[in-house]
Amino acid sequence: YVDRGYYSVETVQIVLALKARYPKRVTIIRGNHESRQITQVYGFYDECLRKYGTANVWKMVTDLFDFLPLAAIVENQLFCPHAGLSPGLNTISNI
Repeated sequence: YVDRGYYSVETVQIVLALKARYPKRVTIIRGNHESRQITQVYGFYDECLRKYGTANVWKMVTDLFDFLPLAAIVENQLFCPHAGLSPGLNTISNI
C-alpha cells in the first residue's frame, strides 16, 4: 500500500475506508513494505513528513500495520500470502 509513488498516504486511506465500509468483503494483508524500517528507506516516512509536517501519521499507520495478518484464506480453499514472505518459511506451519 505504501512506497509506490507520491500517493501512498492517500492509498492507505482509501484501502482503510474500503475496509471500514465493506468489512466482510475487504481483507487487508501485510506486505514486506508495511514495516517501519522499509517505509523509512523507500519514502513513506518522508511523504508523511512532507504532507503533514510531523511523523504522527506515519507512526499511526505503521502501528496499524502491526495488526495486519501476513496471509488470508479465502473460502477455506485459497491460501493468499503476500509475495514478499521470507524464504526461511519452509512449511505452512512456520507461518
